[in-house]
Amino acid sequence: MSTLSATVEGIGFWTAGLPDWAAARAYVHGGERVEGAPARPSPQLLAPNERRRAPETVAVALDVALAACQDAGREPRDLPSVFASTHGDLAITDYMCSTLAEAPASVSPTRFHNSVHNAAAGYWTIGAGCTQSTTAISAYDATFAEGLVEALVQLQAGQDAVLLVAYDGQTVGPLVAISPSEGVLGGALVLSRQAKPGALTIDVDVVASDRPRDGTDPQRLARLASGNAMAPMLPLFEALARGQGEIVLHAGEGRAVRVRVASHAAQDLPVAAGVVHG
Repeated sequence: MSTLSATVEGIGFWTAGLPDWAAARAYVHGGERVEGAPARPSPQLLAPNERRRAPETVAVALDVALAACQDAGREPRDLPSVFASTHGDLAITDYMCSTLAEAPASVSPTRFHNSVHNAAAGYWTIGAGCTQSTTAISAYDATFAEGLVEALVQLQAGQDAVLLVAYDGQTVGPLVAISPSEGVLGGALVLSRQAKPGALTIDVDVVASDRPRDGTDPQRLARLASGNAMAPMLPLFEALARGQGEIVLHAGEGRAVRVRVASHAAQDLPVAAGVVHG
């Protein structure tokens, strides 16, 4: 396939001790976390009662998605979106399994409602009043890479801009031994077809690879949240925080994604006409 390119118009980020993208960038350059940072994301897109009831995975996804849109100066309702999560919400999955085994008649309708993999995407479209297309993706440890490719292919197909949201939460119960994930982590990018003065751009190639190694040694963000299932996104956010770099992301068996981050002068980005296979 041909190279896929995009401008990074807006960025959102959240993990314990780094409640926004500004804090994450400062941590990359200085190594200090935010003292007294909130223990849980608080998505302002939701009404207060819904905000308190929303699962952590939904909360972090909506928090970073709105932050990326605000950073880009884009209306959330106008953007098609791609929501990428390795597991969805495994705490709710554990609750559902244990309740169905022990007392199936007592399953909470609210938790059942939140158990579907596209729960965060649903909350987003309702809260933002967005009627644009929304895609929910899961590809195990290749989830972030495949979500990135999906967003870029949508740009290639003619969308002006696309919101990419990646997130995962904590694993609990017996699932810890099978699909471990620690803490809460979320990141979002608003990607567009047009370059902007001083904005970062990414160039992406899908390449053949047995099991790629990141193009750089483990950096601060990767060390901070390496236990989360969405940790594969962290090398890209590290490169974005530094304003440059080249990384390689695992994208499935025999497949990898090479990403180059740079800053270019304003000009229309080349949108490849190649076909993505895989």
